[in-house]
Amino acid sequence: MKNQTSITSVLLMSLLEDQETISVLFIFFLLIYLMTVFSNFLILLLVVTCAHLHTPMYFFLGNLAFLDMSYSSVTAPSMLSHLITQHWSISLSECIAQVFFVIYFAGSEAFLLSSMSYDRYVAICHPLHYSQLMSSGACAEMASLVWSIPFLISITYTICLKRLTFCGPNLIQNFFCDLPHLFQISCTDPTINVLILIIVGGVFGIVVFVATFYPYVRILRTVLRIGTSDGKSKAFSTCTSHLTVVTIYYASVTFIYFVPDTSHLLTLNRVVTVIYTLIT
Repeated sequence: MKNQTSITSVLLMSLLEDQETISVLFIFFLLIYLMTVFSNFLILLLVVTCAHLHTPMYFFLGNLAFLDMSYSSVTAPSMLSHLITQHWSISLSECIAQVFFVIYFAGSEAFLLSSMSYDRYVAICHPLHYSQLMSSGACAEMASLVWSIPFLISITYTICLKRLTFCGPNLIQNFFCDLPHLFQISCTDPTINVLILIIVGGVFGIVVFVATFYPYVRILRTVLRIGTSDGKSKAFSTCTSHLTVVTIYYASVTFIYFVPDTSHLLTLNRVVTVIYTLIT
């Protein structure tokens, strides 16, 4: 293994080969990306500038808008560049940097969605104590955890990558770099890295998953006690958008990382990955 040559670049898998389809796909993804950036920037601008939106729900929504802009910008610009140039090679250092930001923003989104679940839980189940439980100080503390814990997790994973040697084959079966892809092209035994991934990711993943969905169990129980249908509808309407994003997020993560990667699911995997990284 020591005699193998270390690679300095990786080759991403092209989405398509047909030039006419590539042009259409480029325009489609470009419009989606621009719409994502513009709409989230507009949300963030409104939350910051409008005084009557300075509430916990819109505070977290502003964080989510900034996060979605950042997350899409990790993969979309490079994908668009590769589509238009049909040059799917990137340096190994760029690949590792992309892995860092993918893990960081994906983890931050999971933590943020759980914070938003708690906000909806307090608003519906404890409305009289909402201003006390969701004070500006409490929201700031939750936001600091949303942005700091995933950073520590991501930097841990990235530092652990330094112990690996990558000597090919340098083909990655996706249009962006992710941690499992680097394990596949490593010529060093990644067992320690995988073990750290399972332990750290498993512990925080379970905690965040429970913190996201358990509040909805309590919300459902509270809403079912409401006597009128209008009251139930009003209570559920404040959760619909958040619950939709949560469902898409976790369904995409489950399909991408936990469904076996077989050849007949490769195309579907790419579609889900696009939704996960660009459209959510």
